[in-house]
Amino acid sequence: MRALRRVVVIAVAVSALAGCAKFDAALGQQELVVTFRPATSQQAMMKVRDACAQLPGATPEPVPTSLNATEGTYDVRYRIHQATDAQIAKLEQCLSQFPSVAGVNVEQEGGD
Repeated sequence: MRALRRVVVIAVAVSALAGCAKFDAALGQQELVVTFRPATSQQAMMKVRDACAQLPGATPEPVPTSLNATEGTYDVRYRIHQATDAQIAKLEQCLSQFPSVAGVNVEQEGGD
């Protein structure tokens, strides 16, 4: 019985540590979220996304597959967890040249 208890305790500890590692990794995953002015077309959003997609340190997230090609909008997102402050500033500068961009916000990936 002791051996079984020891195995269970070790299994629980390993699971907890694995969960913590995944949580810690997620904490470092930053994204820059671009919001657009009301009535901005999806075509205009894609133009902004594509225009700034080649900057070092910023990778645009894939367009959601559930997005309707003619309707609907979403906030363009760039993964920036490996970007330097200077690279983020260049991305913000690129985005600021488009009048349809209402603002940008740096967030943890998957939420606020």
